[in-house]
Amino acid sequence: MTTLPSALITGASSGIGATYAERFAQRGHDLVLVARDERRLDALAARLLKTHNVKIEVLRADLTQQSDLAAVEARLRDDPRIGVLINNAGMAQSGGFVQQGAQDIERLITLNVTALTRLAAAIAPRLVQAGAGAIVNIGSVVGLAPEFGMTVYGATKAFVLFLSQGLNLELSPKGIYVQAVLPAATRTEIWERAGIDVNTLSEVMDVNELVDAALVGYDRRELVTIPPLHVAERWDALDGARQGLLSDIRQAHAADRYRAQA
Repeated sequence: MTTLPSALITGASSGIGATYAERFAQRGHDLVLVARDERRLDALAARLLKTHNVKIEVLRADLTQQSDLAAVEARLRDDPRIGVLINNAGMAQSGGFVQQGAQDIERLITLNVTALTRLAAAIAPRLVQAGAGAIVNIGSVVGLAPEFGMTVYGATKAFVLFLSQGLNLELSPKGIYVQAVLPAATRTEIWERAGIDVNTLSEVMDVNELVDAALVGYDRRELVTIPPLHVAERWDALDGARQGLLSDIRQAHAADRYRAQA
């Protein structure tokens, strides 16, 4: 009988992370749950243990703090049982760019970009050595849409998409599956923490529907999963246009429109 790998899930105390924990426990995976709120993690772990009879460990960590981040990195590097990383922890922003303070910007980037990247970097060498494993990075459709106005947040999520695509190119030949999941507005606590009333938003997806759709993409080994995208060909067209753009870039000379006119 094949033993399923353990899954380490960040931001696991509520919302998307807690739902991923529920679904992976249902599938029979042991779990390492990471978040700041140890009380809520303990309550989730107790419920999942009772319901699904899997091994669950709680690891309290604030991933914006270097010592806590280093502890989670060490666990990913050293624990051979962990074969799945759900890189879910993140935060949103409220207010426009000129209203963002330096500390707020740094904290947002530290969690959404630096911590996510370092955790992926911590587990990847071991997965490559094993020739198997998965890294799931939770991005956002905001990373495709500067028109939405969440400038710094959207930039961090654009990074998550690019990182995931690059990691796929590097790691998939070595047996590692990398998935970028791009939700739209989802009913979680991230909005309240950012000072945004989720009830003022239209077309908000239920978190269970979001994660279940993301897991369909996971099982199909999709590289980019966008649960609210109803016309899948839109993404194919966008990616095809991007690749066409690359084929037209000739680095030796500036385009004619940029050359000085006589």
